Amino acid sequence: AMECIGHAGAALGILSKNGIVLAAEKKVQSKLLDNEFNGKHSDTSCEKMFKIDDHMAVAVAGLTSDANILINWARTVAQRHTLQYQEPAPVELLIQGLCDMKQGYTQFGGQRPFGVSFLFAGWDVYLGFQLYHSDPSGNYAAWKANAIGSNNTAAVSMLKQEWKEDLDLDQSILLAIKVLLKTMDSSALSPEKLEFSTLTLNEDYKPRFRILGAEELNKYLQQAKEIQEKEDREKEKKKEAEKGK
Repeated sequence: AMECIGHAGAALGILSKNGIVLAAEKKVQSKLLDNEFNGKHSDTSCEKMFKIDDHMAVAVAGLTSDANILINWARTVAQRHTLQYQEPAPVELLIQGLCDMKQGYTQFGGQRPFGVSFLFAGWDVYLGFQLYHSDPSGNYAAWKANAIGSNNTAAVSMLKQEWKEDLDLDQSILLAIKVLLKTMDSSALSPEKLEFSTLTLNEDYKPRFRILGAEELNKYLQQAKEIQEKEDREKEKKKEAEKGK
């Protein structure tokens, strides 16, 4: 199961002071796919991002078919909790139940573990914005930033160096682009190769999950490119200055 996740497309989550960013590498789809109908009644238009409830979403690395089973279970439990208690389910409570289910499949012969890792983004009135990671064993933990999928070690190492407490949402999106640019096999990023989503609070102090469109994502990619070029020029100047000494 862990081997399967290691070969999956990269996904990462970043906690900022005013929201959470989920970003993922998307496999380039065939031109023959009908995107007009894919996703009208399902999540097939998005390969890696899924909404569980208004206050919670998840990024996936691994077998999407396995992920669908667990995500549908979590959605059902979330709606039951809302119906019974007239409030959204606490984020950690929902994740704990899902991880208990995952762990059960590791205990008995004749069953295989779910071959999928999750990055959960959530908000509740108790703990505010939260980012959790869970793996096929059923373990889970809260993180400020984390990465799963291919090249996740390099991505996590980069996040350790670059993440700061006072990052806002826009800075977190640019950081996610920077990390994916360094860890993905592709030399140039485009909206067709990426999926980005955000979880924020609206004016009424209610959580809002949103997947970034191609046009908006393209603006961030252009901005990230300009920042990278500026950093490269500064490095060149430093090298020249050192040579002059």
